[in-house]
Amino acid sequence: MFKKLIADSTAKSPWLFHINAGSCNGCDIELVSVITPRYDAERLGFKLTGTPRQADIVVVTGPVTKQTLPRVLRSISQVPEPRCIVTMGSCPQSGNVFKGSYSIAGPLSKYVHVDVAVAGCAPKPEAVIDGLALATQILKEKREKM
Repeated sequence: MFKKLIADSTAKSPWLFHINAGSCNGCDIELVSVITPRYDAERLGFKLTGTPRQADIVVVTGPVTKQTLPRVLRSISQVPEPRCIVTMGSCPQSGNVFKGSYSIAGPLSKYVHVDVAVAGCAPKPEAVIDGLALATQILKEKREKM
């Protein structure tokens, strides 16, 4: 009985943990604007959390630098299974203008499985909300398989 109650309640309110892996803060600003009252992603249940241990979805922004790579992987490993990883912007997916730099270790998909990739530099808030909604659906499917 309690397992079903917990499963139903967590399916409708995924918590997000944001990791800045060396970004220019363009994607970070767009993620914050999605949570604010103008776009109000909280009405869909999304809420930022301060710790990876409480998160369901991990949002990574910025090119993954060699200095941030161990911290990013450690933070992702602390998120309980099932989890969903979302890359936001073109930097964590390809490196964007930083590709080929001596300090870039990315893309993130070389190190962990990325479930959703939100494209753009910086992506529009509507695209971010759409990507988070897709991540919620993927997370629901992962929970059903467990």
